[in-house]
Amino acid sequence: MQPPDNTAAARKFTFDTVFDGDRVIAAAPRPKRSYTAEEVEAIRADRFAEGERSAVARAQEAQAAAIRALASALSTLTAIAHDHRTGAARLALAAAGKIADAALTAFPQAPLTAAIDALAREIDAVPRLVARIADNQVEAAQAALTQAAADAGYPGQIVVRADSGLRGAAFVLDWGDGSAAFDPAQAAGRVAQALETALAAEGLHAEPLLPASPHPSSEA
Repeated sequence: MQPPDNTAAARKFTFDTVFDGDRVIAAAPRPKRSYTAEEVEAIRADRFAEGERSAVARAQEAQAAAIRALASALSTLTAIAHDHRTGAARLALAAAGKIADAALTAFPQAPLTAAIDALAREIDAVPRLVARIADNQVEAAQAALTQAAADAGYPGQIVVRADSGLRGAAFVLDWGDGSAAFDPAQAAGRVAQALETALAAEGLHAEPLLPASPHPSSEA
């Protein structure tokens, strides 16, 4: 048989009451069995306050969690709204580009005649105006420019020259002291760049997609 293991730590025994002869020198505290009305009221008030503090803490924790959830939801909705706004703007730009391309194909001289009208005061005293345009637009452009000059009251000479570097409705006007040019592709690129710059600057801080509903006013 194995001898008992005396190395195990013995559990310390405590005495509730310690005597020295007939005198009690130490005694464990005993639970109180009776309370005065004031003590009962104080205990009740203390427990009520403790419960109230606990309830307030739980309510504050629930409120903080709700605020965090709401902030997350608003952030997600803002991002979705921004993506929708960005997509709609780019779609509108693409549609406008298609419409502009179709219009310039149907009326390639329209930008040129509009430029003559806009520059009427600028070129009024210029003896000669040189217009460089695409190869396949020379004949039609000559007639359109002559009519536009007459309508604008321009008395000088208009010279139309073909430029192999120009396409479609693109043109360059030169009157010695100044010049003006139009290139549909470059114009479309500038509009697209301006849109992207505006969207980037707007970020997620744009106005709401739907205006806030006004509160109905009560009539007296």
